[in-house]
Amino acid sequence: MAPEHRRRVAGEFLRFLVVGGTNTVVAYGLYLILLHWLRYELAYSLAYLAGISVGYFMNTLFVFRQPLSRRAALRYPLVYLVQYLLSLLVLRVAVDLVGVPAWLALAFAIVATIPVTFVLSRLVIHAR
Repeated sequence: MAPEHRRRVAGEFLRFLVVGGTNTVVAYGLYLILLHWLRYELAYSLAYLAGISVGYFMNTLFVFRQPLSRRAALRYPLVYLVQYLLSLLVLRVAVDLVGVPAWLALAFAIVATIPVTFVLSRLVIHAR
């Protein structure tokens, strides 16, 4: 990989972490609020859907610096379907098998899925 390509990807990854971190804090806050009334699976699902909407615009325009496109917008939720299923699996294992409290288990799921989400997002948004 050429040095300039590595720098570009590193910059994208850093911006991805910033955008993802901001989006995650907001979604996590919503998750914690929803836990007062809903089971953790449903609370997570609703907070997750809210994050996807903002994520597409921020990742496309700021992280990967690409124009918005119908094709990427239609494919982008597939990235998060994969991330959602993987996160739900991590949540279930953490809560039901390991005994991690539901309020903390989402943090494990977030950390576990960051690399997969970055790679898939990059592929979808950069696809021509």
